[in-house]
Amino acid sequence: MNDTGPIHDTAPLRPGAAPPYRPLPDLSDLRAAIRGDWVVHGRRLSEPAFLAMATFRYGQWAISRRGRWSRAIAGKTYGLLNFFVAPWTRVFLPPQTRIGRDLHIVHCEGSISIHPDAVIGDRLGIMHNTTIGTNMGPGAPVIGDDVFIGVNSCVLGAVRIGDRVRIGANTAVTTDVPDDCIAVGSPARIMPRLGPLSRGS
Repeated sequence: MNDTGPIHDTAPLRPGAAPPYRPLPDLSDLRAAIRGDWVVHGRRLSEPAFLAMATFRYGQWAISRRGRWSRAIAGKTYGLLNFFVAPWTRVFLPPQTRIGRDLHIVHCEGSISIHPDAVIGDRLGIMHNTTIGTNMGPGAPVIGDDVFIGVNSCVLGAVRIGDRVRIGANTAVTTDVPDDCIAVGSPARIMPRLGPLSRGS
């Protein structure tokens, strides 16, 4: 695992206030996050998956600005950059989305769409033609650590996906999936993982 530094909400600006979402409050946090994404995606600056993640991380940094004008300028810059990057990479990843370290876009060869209300842990592996979003109502998925989502799959609604879950290709998940399980099919069938896989290997 690459230690890319903290990626979390910071303290509230005033007592009793809801904490503002400031995932990358400093330039050092932005550099660390981008460096981690660069390592995960093969240390290639031309890799579309890395460019999509770098744009996303910049957007996270932009919404973390405290000052109104700095946030507005950074946001406009992010919007212009994303205007070109998102259609080219076909990765639609709003900066409001809460994502941990080392997200790995395995094949950047098709559309990936993630809802801004989704919460994703560390080391998600995701393949192309996948959607993580709502299901005709409020609520978006919460996904744990060390999860893999196969090609042509979707995770929809206010569901919780546990740690070390594997979601197979062409799978539609609309229910919770416990830790250390496999989800396959449409609608998904939940099966326990057996053997060494149960230890997260």
